[in-house]
Amino acid sequence: MTAADAIVLAGGRASRMGGVDKPAIVIGGRSMLDAALDSVRECGEIVVVGPHRPELAARIQQVREVPPGSGPVAAIGTGLSALGPDPSPWIVVLAADMPFLTADTVRELLRRAAESTTDAVFAIDGSGRPQYLVGVWRRSALAAALAGLDSLVNQPMKAIVPTETTSVELPGTGDCDTEEEVRRARETLAATTTRLDLTEARARLVTDLTPLVAYEAHLDEVGGAALAAPIVTAGALPRFDVSAMDGYAVCGDDGPWQLRRDIGFAGGARPVGLLPGEAVRIATGAHVPDGTTSVLRDEFAAITGDELTRLPDTPLRGDIRRRGEDQMVGDLLAPAGTRVTTALRSAAASVEVTSGLVRGPVRARVVMTGDEIRSTGPLQTGQTRDSIGPVLPDILAGLGVHVVDRVHLRDTAHGFDDMLTATAGFDLLVVVGATGGGAADQLRTAIARAEARIVVPRLSMRPGGSTVVAELPTGPTILGLPGNPFAAIAVLLALTPSIVAGRTAAPPPRSLRGPLHNAADIAGPIQRITPARHAPEGGYTGDTSVRTAHLAGLIDRDGLVIVPPDATDGTIVEFLPLQH
Repeated sequence: MTAADAIVLAGGRASRMGGVDKPAIVIGGRSMLDAALDSVRECGEIVVVGPHRPELAARIQQVREVPPGSGPVAAIGTGLSALGPDPSPWIVVLAADMPFLTADTVRELLRRAAESTTDAVFAIDGSGRPQYLVGVWRRSALAAALAGLDSLVNQPMKAIVPTETTSVELPGTGDCDTEEEVRRARETLAATTTRLDLTEARARLVTDLTPLVAYEAHLDEVGGAALAAPIVTAGALPRFDVSAMDGYAVCGDDGPWQLRRDIGFAGGARPVGLLPGEAVRIATGAHVPDGTTSVLRDEFAAITGDELTRLPDTPLRGDIRRRGEDQMVGDLLAPAGTRVTTALRSAAASVEVTSGLVRGPVRARVVMTGDEIRSTGPLQTGQTRDSIGPVLPDILAGLGVHVVDRVHLRDTAHGFDDMLTATAGFDLLVVVGATGGGAADQLRTAIARAEARIVVPRLSMRPGGSTVVAELPTGPTILGLPGNPFAAIAVLLALTPSIVAGRTAAPPPRSLRGPLHNAADIAGPIQRITPARHAPEGGYTGDTSVRTAHLAGLIDRDGLVIVPPDATDGTIVEFLPLQH
């Protein structure tokens, strides 16, 4: 990082909050002063200007502007004078009323300052305003600006701002000047830092995501959707009395029967009615003639000339499926929320129903992030092959999601903002990478700028803790997966069924469970997910370690197991099957 010293202003009167000590207000488990000091921890000398605070580390110099409360320009002047005899060429100036400041914010300001020819670099907050108390100054320019004033007391910041500056939009630079802003900041931090176990995360996805709009569709075209209204039968099943077996339709309980020469075929003409003592050859599914009392199946029948008799010691059975014995017109075939599967489509067709009111299927766009990722062509220095983007559509299809396209997002200043704005044509945005807290991990800040609602802030699980799920105001769900290939696939398998359930207003899927025979060798202090095989005696055997940078650990595995914290051998665990 570019060498710099820091001045932190911590003496504001907070007049709009009744004169409270604003830098000491605790948000997200730490004071706003602590947030500012943590963000400048890599600087050389650090000066805090404000009332003395005995809890601060000894390396932090504390001074007070004179008179106290005489404004930020006076405070900056006091702080600059307090810096030691070996000054750095750059000065970071921060106000201690911004709970979302991070070291990445300061690193980015210093990087821009080193590349710029101007005398100061200031952050721009989410509303587009320059924040003159979140900036980096050339020491010489700051000293000259202060020296050019007759007095530093109660001067506005614009009195010392250079004519030419550089501005950069950065997350976390909004201040807290009112009690309402403090309340919102506390809610935001709670929503973005809480780690959920899978049970709670899934419950939130099922109940908190907004269901898709229902529409009428042909059932053969919407596999993976869910019914938005019940399906009731439009025709009886069977539609008429049919033979349940290949054999003979007979009239009368006791033979012998006189066998006629006509035959009843499924889909063919119905044989004329039987008289007592008559029988006619009939196929499975054929409409039985009037007068039929039962069907004598082939294996129970004996024929001599034109005479049909029942073989000795064979059971008396009807073997006729009567009209409507499975479904009558108006019966409930499937309730709302039922998934549109091959079984549902077939059953609906059998009762003359081919369309219904549905939600879904969920349509997804897959986004691979990072300049280092390359899908095709030879790898250049520093690049790595996209090893999971090509397989995600198949995995998502098996989870009931239809992938509409797959794109690569380069590391640009506004790429994530553009991605979260152009949301037509899909319901789920699957983003691989950029979910952590590093300088290149911009998804979370873009989510905040887009005013998306966080549903799952993070997971209490290894790997996959950096996962985030949010809902955009325009409708689509964002599933932010870790860039690590194994973690991305593990989280995808664990969360996608619940996302589909929430968006289609369907019940959550039933889980597969069984004993994990070597759970004690895998379990840790938090939930873990690892590849596993079916055990010959039933249950599973899990891998005790896995290389997460690729998917080689999934070769010859049957699925993944979710291992609770501190599990013992034989603990019942959830199993996520792999598609092969």
